[in-house]
Amino acid sequence: MAISSALGSSALLPAGLGFRNVIINGAMQVSQRSAVGTAVTGITSGGFKTADRWDLNMTTFGTWSQTCIEDAPTGSGLRNSLKMACTSAYASPAAGNEMQIRQKLEGQNIQAFCKGTNSAKIFVLSFWVKAFQTGTFICEFEDQDNSRNVSASYTVNASGVWEQKFITLPADLTGRFDNDSNSSLAVIWWLGAGSNFTSGTLATSWVTPTTANRAVGQTNVASSTSNYWQITGVQLEQNYQPTPFEQRPIGVETFLCQRYYWRQGGNAYEPYGLVAFFNNATNSYFHIKMPAKMRSAPTMNYSSLSHFNIFVNGTLPNPTAMTLWTSGSASGDAYMMGVNMASGGGSGMSGWLCNANTTSGFIEFSSEL
Repeated sequence: MAISSALGSSALLPAGLGFRNVIINGAMQVSQRSAVGTAVTGITSGGFKTADRWDLNMTTFGTWSQTCIEDAPTGSGLRNSLKMACTSAYASPAAGNEMQIRQKLEGQNIQAFCKGTNSAKIFVLSFWVKAFQTGTFICEFEDQDNSRNVSASYTVNASGVWEQKFITLPADLTGRFDNDSNSSLAVIWWLGAGSNFTSGTLATSWVTPTTANRAVGQTNVASSTSNYWQITGVQLEQNYQPTPFEQRPIGVETFLCQRYYWRQGGNAYEPYGLVAFFNNATNSYFHIKMPAKMRSAPTMNYSSLSHFNIFVNGTLPNPTAMTLWTSGSASGDAYMMGVNMASGGGSGMSGWLCNANTTSGFIEFSSEL
């Protein structure tokens, strides 16, 4: 079966059962790292910036801003989109340079595709895109368990206009996805590619990857500071034709995101809900119960210690150090955090951790793929 990206909107089938969309936060409704409408600027390297679950992968490719922005196609039921805007151009990329927006999926969440079996199913991807540049763009699917890839092109026909795109991928009888919590499939939207990725023939069937065939024909979004690229309404499903975008309740979507990332804080004097017990004047321990069981034992990060207070015995002494230990097994659902103070505690006393008089204090936990 050939790859198709030209299905009309009339091809949409009625919505079926829930949770058919394996993409998380496809409507860009959850943005724990940065408030909706707030741009992360000066971007020159990859990572998670704004909308949850959406990863920027790039080598040297100019300078960018990323925003989870209130802008979406009229009448679609969508409100937000992820926007990449070029602020420093990179018109002539080096051969090995690349830039992509991607989402990685756990193997145990995509078993219904039956990939690598005689019952292998068709993949259908739908999304809305808006860009300043018109031309050819590449979407790639990377089977990370079996080193197999397939790419498809789509066309931006009009500048600054929301367009819905549909890509149908053939079933793959080779290479089963692992049934675990690791990354099995990466869905990749290319924004720029050096000649190492574009000098061959686009791989439009599932194959062992050849680098030169991954992004043939890709438009360079970094060619001018006038350029931008936006995406929303992303849905990947096991079907033979696309269905309408699955609108999950915000509480459900947030819970799904918190399996990979959780941040608490952002308001002055906000209590973190972490009650401490002290074993001496300086050492306290806080039990943390995650809102969702995380994919794996997460890493912890926090803003400056000056952004935190510990309320104990009627005072707010500033902590002097923070460390983290797992509580029992490293299962990702509960942790013990140790916080040290210069003084103010005492054996058997209790207290609670809160944000200082600042809006920038936070604690975050990440187990991203």
